[in-house]
Amino acid sequence: MNIYEKKIRVVQADLDELDHVNNVRYVQWIQDISKEHWEHIVPKKIRADMIWVVRRHEIVYKLPSFLDDSLVIKTYILKNQGFISTRIVEFFDAKTKRLKIKGSTDWCLLHGKTGKPIPISEEIHILFETQSP
Repeated sequence: MNIYEKKIRVVQADLDELDHVNNVRYVQWIQDISKEHWEHIVPKKIRADMIWVVRRHEIVYKLPSFLDDSLVIKTYILKNQGFISTRIVEFFDAKTKRLKIKGSTDWCLLHGKTGKPIPISEEIHILFETQSP
C-alpha cells in the first residue's frame, strides 16, 4: 500500500460559525490530497488522457479541529475495481496522533476526451500497490 501524507495548519478561513473546521473544508482537503497523491505517483504521460470524478464521499467525524491545530493527512488506495478506485483519507492530530476524521471516496476514472469510464490499468494498480480484480 502506497501511503501519501502531508501536514497542514488550520487557519481562520477554515473555520465555521462554531469556530471549528467546516465540513466543506474537509471535503476540499480530501480532494486536494487525492489529486496530489495521483500526480505524485503517476507519471504525466500515463495520466495525460485521464480524469477522475467523485462518485461517492463518506466521512466520519470523530473529533473537531480548531484554529492553529496541526493536522497530518494520510491517504491511500484501498482498492481498484473496474473503473472505480476507493481512496481512504485520514486526518490525525499532529501532537496527540488521535484520528479526527476518516473519509472514503469512490472515484470514477474517465477518458479525458470522451468523458466515458475507462478501466483502471494494471500499470496503475502496480503504482499504487493494489491488487487487480
